[in-house]
Amino acid sequence: MPRSSAEATPAKEMHARDLTCRSLGIALDEAAPGRAVVSMTATADMVNGHGIVHGGYLFLLADAAFAFACNSYGPVTVAQSAQVMFLRHAEPGDTLVAEARERSRIGRAGLYDVTVTRDGEAIAEFRGASVTLAGNPFAGLT
Repeated sequence: MPRSSAEATPAKEMHARDLTCRSLGIALDEAAPGRAVVSMTATADMVNGHGIVHGGYLFLLADAAFAFACNSYGPVTVAQSAQVMFLRHAEPGDTLVAEARERSRIGRAGLYDVTVTRDGEAIAEFRGASVTLAGNPFAGLT
């Protein structure tokens, strides 16, 4: 029987526990096995010395999408490495969306690409490699 969108999933449970996402207003918009979409509105508190959104916030948003995508299967999965390429800047008031997609998952290793957009225009590209640890804090939800 299909699960309703209101039912708990590993990504929703993880998001509910994520104090960083909650404090920054990062919403989990979509989640499916190997995929996640998150969004946030950039605030004036996120601005660097150049008057634009600090790249660390763009990285954090992409990393959050990556985390929800690679943990969508249930077992604890963490980043092994990640890199980002900044293509354009963001400004306070911009609504930023990060979409993570699984590229490969073999054994305990995963590879994910995340695109951060503003109004549909790519502003950052992120690639993360994951490693699955032991245990499933979301047992029964998958």
